[in-house]
Amino acid sequence: MAIGEAGPGSVRDGSQPRKRLEETMRSRLGRECVYVPSCRFGLYAALRHWCPPGGRVLMSPVNDDVIFFVVLAAGLRPVQAPLNPSDASIDIDAVPAEVWGSLSAVVTTNLYGNPDPAPGLRARCDASGIPLFEDAAHAIGSEVGGRPVGAWGDASVFSLSKHVGAKAGGILAVADPGLRDALAKTCDDLLLPRRRTAELAYAVRPYAEAAVRGLRLRRAAWVAMRLLGLMEREEIRMPLRPEELTRAVASAPDLDARDSLDAHDPWVRVDMHDYRLRAGRFRLGRIGRGFDRLDDVLADCRAGTELLLSTRWAKPAGWEVARSRSPGAAQPLFRVPLLVADRDAAVRALARRGIVVGYLYDPPLDDYAGAAFTDPSPSPEGARWFARHALPVDPLRARAAVAALEESGVRPAEAPEGLVPTGG
Repeated sequence: MAIGEAGPGSVRDGSQPRKRLEETMRSRLGRECVYVPSCRFGLYAALRHWCPPGGRVLMSPVNDDVIFFVVLAAGLRPVQAPLNPSDASIDIDAVPAEVWGSLSAVVTTNLYGNPDPAPGLRARCDASGIPLFEDAAHAIGSEVGGRPVGAWGDASVFSLSKHVGAKAGGILAVADPGLRDALAKTCDDLLLPRRRTAELAYAVRPYAEAAVRGLRLRRAAWVAMRLLGLMEREEIRMPLRPEELTRAVASAPDLDARDSLDAHDPWVRVDMHDYRLRAGRFRLGRIGRGFDRLDDVLADCRAGTELLLSTRWAKPAGWEVARSRSPGAAQPLFRVPLLVADRDAAVRALARRGIVVGYLYDPPLDDYAGAAFTDPSPSPEGARWFARHALPVDPLRARAAVAALEESGVRPAEAPEGLVPTGG
């Protein structure tokens, strides 16, 4: 019998630990929740449920390219938004009126845990009669407007790979409790059967990574990650493969949800090949144990965020706009985007201390994909500046990171001429 297989409703088939995860998130968010194998999978299900084929979706150009391909897989046209250069949140007032009138939905990013201006976006979406989706992959503990991130949209998606540290799993939350069962069925129909090899790889991965770190086998770790399909990028952005992508995009409107996702699988699966696999009991158990420690992790992230935001790299001189949109304590950011003059030099300085910099999103998606696949931002300068200068630092390594940057003489970025951060 394969790992995790047993009778329906038993602990071994994962239904009980899955329900526990859903109930835990419901208590934090105040919304009905569906466990999904990944954030990207949950977003795809939401887009397919709410948006008409060929609809236009406003999104941030400083975002993971996987999310861009999820929008394309859903048979939709990405529209890149102008951004606040201080934190890469959507600049609502810079979106032209004619763009608002053409949209079918808006997707927030909440980059690194810094909230997008959800109250204002909620009002705009209500006025336009379109849904708001919150991608809260980086923002499971962040707040905006007195509510948790994820409590503003028609639907929101969370990653349990980030703060929870489980490297698997996600949550799809919905505002209308009456839609919960329909979306759960949609997700169930799109899932692929669990694989014994995938569960085994998941089980041994933390021990293999620990061994590699202990032996300082960085090259071996890189090779192993590539062989397991956990790292497929030579550069920050994955290869676009425009001819293949053109064929996949052209076919999307005529395909059902499952076939369209299959057609875009070479892009959507990058760095996470099990993004749509049914979870086994071992995986769900590890995710649950990580969830039990979440509040302690968030407290440590908040303390590290406060330290990093107190440094000279937190914002260019002359910018007085707060980096957090929630008054009081700092957000428990997943990464703190310091703004440095020479990011490559800063990355090397951190690497010498064993601190790996990831979650870089440069160039912006409209520069990366071009007008063939997305509507470019009407004001791309803010996104380009932020993407070029942002150095995402793990707040759990805050003290070591500050020491490394000070020792190497890394300079803060200079405020861009003509770009002013918005107040949100």
